[in-house]
Amino acid sequence: MVSEIVRTADFRTKAVHSIQTINRNITMLAKYNIEYGVPFRTHTANQHHLTDDPVACEEFLADLLEHKFKIVSIHHQGVELPGVESDRMIKTAAGILASRHLCASLGIDTVNAHDRFGTPA
Repeated sequence: MVSEIVRTADFRTKAVHSIQTINRNITMLAKYNIEYGVPFRTHTANQHHLTDDPVACEEFLADLLEHKFKIVSIHHQGVELPGVESDRMIKTAAGILASRHLCASLGIDTVNAHDRFGTPA
C-alpha cells in the first residue's frame, strides 16, 4: 500500500516535470510589444518591452512618459496598433502618471485622487 502511494506520487512528479519541460520549449508571441527609444548623448537605442497584461502595458507606458523616453510603436499580437488605439493607451498612461504625481504631491490615495480630479484609480 505504501509503495503504491510512493509510485503514484513519483509518477505525478515526473509527469508534471515533463509538462514543464515541454512548456519551456514553446515560444509564444507576447500580446503587447512596446518599442521605445532610450536616449544617449550621441544616439537613441531602441528597446522592446513584452507583456501579456494590458494594465502592465499602460503602467510601463506611464514609466516611459515619466522618464521622457521616445515611444516608437505599440504592437498587439504582432500587429501595430492603429493610431486611435495607441493614442488611447498613451492617454490612459498619462492619466496614471498624473494620478501618481497628484497622490505624491498631495499625500492622498488613488481613490481620493479619482474622486477629486477624475484621474484613473
